[in-house]
Amino acid sequence: MRFAAIADVHGNYLALEAVVADIRQNGIRDIVNLGDMASGALDPRRTMDALMGLDAVHVLGNHDRYLIDRSPEQMGSWDRPAHAQLDTYHLDWLRTIPASRIFKDRVYLCHATPASDEMYWLETVMADGTVRMAPLLQIEEIARGVEQELILCGHSHLARAVRLSDGRLIVNPGNVGCPGYRDTHPYPHLIETGTPEARYAILEDAKDGWQVTFRHVPYDHAAMAELAHRNGQPELAAALATGWIG
Repeated sequence: MRFAAIADVHGNYLALEAVVADIRQNGIRDIVNLGDMASGALDPRRTMDALMGLDAVHVLGNHDRYLIDRSPEQMGSWDRPAHAQLDTYHLDWLRTIPASRIFKDRVYLCHATPASDEMYWLETVMADGTVRMAPLLQIEEIARGVEQELILCGHSHLARAVRLSDGRLIVNPGNVGCPGYRDTHPYPHLIETGTPEARYAILEDAKDGWQVTFRHVPYDHAAMAELAHRNGQPELAAALATGWIG
C-alpha cells in the first residue's frame, strides 16, 4: 500500500498542480486530502475545480467548514473573499465531505484532531506565542480511541511524524499552499515553514512498518505571492515568497 497525503492547499492552485504532478511522477495513484482547500487570498475557484476533479479521498478542514456553516458577514478575512468566488456547486460539494474518515480500513484521516478541526495535534502554543512540539502524553490522549495504525492530520502546516508508545504513527504531511500565517488561537502566534516550496508526504506500508517520505516541490511561488499582494494580503505574500512572514 502506497499513497500520497496532501493538506492545506488554501486556494494555491499552482502549488496543487505541482504537487499532483510530482505524485504522478512517483507512480502514485491514491491521494488523500486533509482539508482547508479554498480559503485564502489566492484562487479558490480554480483550486476547488481541480480538487473536485481529482480522484482523491477528502476530509473537511476548519476553513472549509467556515465556508458552509455561517453567513459571509460572519466569515473571516480569508474565508469571505473565497466564498465570494465560489459557486453553489462548490459549496454543495463541500457539504458532502466528512470531518474524518477511514482510508482502506487502515488509515485514520482528519484535518486537525478527531474531536476538533481547530486544535493542533502535534504542536502546542505557549502563552508567549512560542510554538513547540506537544508532549507525547498529550498527543496520545488525543489519539485515544483511534484504532488505525497510521493517523494523518494537517492544520498546523508543519510536516511532522510522531511515533506513539504503542507503535501507531501520526503524520502531518505539511502544507501544499500556505507556508506561513498568523493566528490568535489559543494565543497569538506565527507559523513559518522557512521555505516557499509546496509540501506533501508519501506513505508506504513496508516490511518493517509505515515509511514516510516528506516531499518539497518547487513551483512558481513568486506568481502566487504577487497574487496575494494584489489581493491585499501582504503577510501571506511574504510567506509565499520566502516561507517567512517577515
